[in-house]
Amino acid sequence: MSVNTQNPQLLETAPVPRLLWKFALPAVISTLTTSLYSLIDRVFIGQGAGAMAISGLALTFPIMNFLTAFGTLVGVGASTRISIVLGMGDRDWAERILGNALVLTVIIWVLLTVSCLYYLYPLLVIFGGSGNTIPYAADYLRIVIPGYIFSNLAYSFCNIIRASGNPTRSMVIMLIGAGVNLALDPLFIFGFGMGIKGAAWATVISMFVSSVFVMQFFLRKNAYIRFKRSTLRLKRNIVRNILSIGMSPFLMNLAATLVVVILNRRLVLSGGDLAMGAYGIINSYAILFVMFVLGLCQGMQPIVGYNYGAKKMDRAKHAFFLSIKVGTVITVFGFLLMELFPGAAARVFTSDEQLVTLAKNGFRLIFMLFPFVGFQIVTSNFFQSLGKVHLSIFLSLSRQVLYLIPALYICSTFWGLNGVWAATAVADFFSILTTLFILRSQMKMFK
Repeated sequence: MSVNTQNPQLLETAPVPRLLWKFALPAVISTLTTSLYSLIDRVFIGQGAGAMAISGLALTFPIMNFLTAFGTLVGVGASTRISIVLGMGDRDWAERILGNALVLTVIIWVLLTVSCLYYLYPLLVIFGGSGNTIPYAADYLRIVIPGYIFSNLAYSFCNIIRASGNPTRSMVIMLIGAGVNLALDPLFIFGFGMGIKGAAWATVISMFVSSVFVMQFFLRKNAYIRFKRSTLRLKRNIVRNILSIGMSPFLMNLAATLVVVILNRRLVLSGGDLAMGAYGIINSYAILFVMFVLGLCQGMQPIVGYNYGAKKMDRAKHAFFLSIKVGTVITVFGFLLMELFPGAAARVFTSDEQLVTLAKNGFRLIFMLFPFVGFQIVTSNFFQSLGKVHLSIFLSLSRQVLYLIPALYICSTFWGLNGVWAATAVADFFSILTTLFILRSQMKMFK
């Protein structure tokens, strides 16, 4: 049976493995494309502007995570809720969620842009910036922050396109943006000599192009769900429904902001500005593999959400366990690659041997328990897809707040920079055990 992605009802009739392939492959490509925006920027910045520019870019991580948190609050919440209500057969409700999500995105963008730009320099100092790194970070953020509305529109509403039964269209839109970014980065950075500002402009322009295609999709008269003027009025119950499910990834990204602030300060204290640059390199690869798994989860989400809404829990269970297997294969591959070839991975970004040496050691310690991270991510997203928000939030926050923050302070106090790197593996160990315990306690839902 072929899967016609224009018909969401096939989510409860088509074979689960084929559905997961059809939905996960475009989702994986879309999420990898999103991570490639920052990866491409860092590669060109490192090769074109030097090692300290990479450290400056790493300084922007907390603010970027903060902005992303609000994007996922609306985007993930709306796409998950749309999957569930489409499973219940309520197309009108899905369109109301779509319209409210657009209004929320615009309101949040205005508030964040004004506040982040106003407090930019004090924030960069708090985040561990120095006279060497703050100028690079400020040049990048003054361009990217106002343009982040396009990123939220593109990424968040591509999730909704996927949830409405169009995973391939979502993938194509994100690929178009990535292609534009890949073409503009070397032109602006090297051709026009704009340095880190060129990378920022390339990112904003490429996301603008993607957002135009996203908005056009939902304005078509033949779209399965589309924008209507009557759905743009905020409704309290719809806003609450969106935010309740989106709260899990929102808090996860908010916690990531706090963690990166603490991490940056411990890195600078233990190894100086270059240590922060080394983390920027390591994090680029870690995010790449995590986004791979998150793409898999996004492919799983409409299958699980729709069948949960249609009261077909066996199909939801099948999609979940299959996703765990695939997610584990992905993280095992990431572990082997980073443990065996850390030097080659670092040299993609820089030719500075001191920075390469720092990154090599960090790779081996940070990726120690990475093979098991896929299981943890898939399980957290599974509970989110079922609307079990409290469990998803707890699992998302346990690694970042409950385990990683204490591990950073304790390990770095005793082992310096090596302790900062090893803290990630310590947090992974305890969060994996916690996830196993909660999953076993919830197994009754499968009966």
